[in-house]
Order: sequence, then C-alpha cells, then structure tokens
Amino acid sequence: MRTPVVMTLGLVLVPCGLLLCLICTLTPGWRQKTGFLDQPVDVVVTQGLWDTCREQSSQVRLCGIPDQLGYYTAEPVQAARALTITGLATSAVGLLMASLGVRCWRRTPRAWLAGASGLVLFVAGLLGLIPVAWYTHVLQNRTVLPAEPSPVQLRVGYSVVLGFLGSCLLLVGGFSLALSFALVCEECARRRKAYPSPRHSSLNTVPIQWPEAPTFPSILSQRTQGRLQPQGGPKPRVGFRMPRPAAYTNPEDVLKGEESSGPHPGSTSTLPCDSDL
Repeated sequence: MRTPVVMTLGLVLVPCGLLLCLICTLTPGWRQKTGFLDQPVDVVVTQGLWDTCREQSSQVRLCGIPDQLGYYTAEPVQAARALTITGLATSAVGLLMASLGVRCWRRTPRAWLAGASGLVLFVAGLLGLIPVAWYTHVLQNRTVLPAEPSPVQLRVGYSVVLGFLGSCLLLVGGFSLALSFALVCEECARRRKAYPSPRHSSLNTVPIQWPEAPTFPSILSQRTQGRLQPQGGPKPRVGFRMPRPAAYTNPEDVLKGEESSGPHPGSTSTLPCDSDL
C-alpha cells in the first residue's frame, strides 16, 4: 500500500519545523540592539533566551556578556524558556509516534497512530508559537524587557523569524497527519459494508406468522353437513378412514414339483414337503 499524501507531507514538514524551533531556542538572536552612544557605530548586541553576544564589523564576536539590566528575569523570557523546551520535547514525541504510525516495517500504515501524532505535533506547534508571538509583542517595551534608553534601537532578530517559521511548519504538519483519522473512518465504513451487523426491527414492524388452519374436518363442519343431510340418512363418522392393508400373496407356487419328486413319475414322495412343515 502506498503511503497517503497527508502522511508524507506531515513527515516532511515536521522535521523541518523541529529543526527550526531548535535553532530558535538555542541561538542568541531574539533581539538586536544598535545605536550605542559610548560604542562604535557598527556594534550590534544580540540577545536570546540563554546568552547575549556582541558583534563588531561582522568579524569580532564576543558572547557571555553579563546581564546588568535584569533581562533574563523578565516574564516573557522565563515563559519562552519553559514553553520552547516543552514544545521541543513534545515535537520529538510526536515525530516518533508519526514514524511508528506511518510505516515501521508494515505493509499498511497505522492511521490511528499517525492521526494521534498529528494532534501531538499540532500542540507542539502552539507551544512554540505562543512565546515567539508574546516576545515580539513586548519587544519594544523597555519596562517589560529591560534595555538601554533611547537612542538605542531595538529590532527583531533572526531567531524570532525562525521560531515563527518552525512553529507554522509544525502546525501544518500536525494538521496534515491528523487528517489520517479520515482513513480510519473509511476503513470502518468498508468493514461495515463487508460484514453488516444484524439489525433488530422495532415492535411495530415485527412480522407475525400465524399457524395455518388444520385440514381435518372440524366438529362444526360435521354438524353443518349433518344438518344438510336428510334425517333418516346414515350419520357421518368422525375421524379419518384408515386404509386396509392388502393381503400378501406369494407369486411362486411352493408346492410345485413336490408331487413328482419321486423316483417314478406319478409316484408320491415320502419326504415331507414345505407345506407340512
């Protein structure tokens, strides 16, 4: 059996989305800060969920910069850490279920397992999309996400873009795998047509077969016949007339040759015959 298109599409999109979400979680590119007054013009500071890096002229890169403004203690960053890790674990479980349900050395895929993996992956996509959307919404709010005052400019980093794309791929792939439940319904309908179950009709439609009337003459019919007959006539007998058995006759003559069985013709034999016995 060929693998259905919805399963193939899900298995292609889900690994790509999982890889993008992993890159989004680990890389320090959620927010970019530029325009520092006391630093060169080409200095760019990038912040992520776990680390902060400083770049200059795309040649010098320094990571592990300490947090002096309380960026990592902000609620969006703490929530993004928890949700992204949970989303990655859920995506790994869903991808494993999808791999076992689609093929796993079987001629026909397990449609119910593939559909369940689609639901798990759809939830994983939501877990990855929520923190990215929340972080983007409060990106410019310096009170929620601490940052240096103006003229420092705040921009969206590449990690947020990869997080959006990876979460959307997980959502689409999970939805595609969840369509495998339609194959389960088709298989159930095919089995019902092949093996129809007996249906019990209601009491209003139950056919009732009444027993046929006896064929022997009843007493009422005999009385009626007796009234039609003249008074002086013979009375009819009640019951069936049994046929008399015919008398048994042997077509062979058992006495044939008994009289002429002596030594001379016409003499009487002294031996007993069958009739004597």
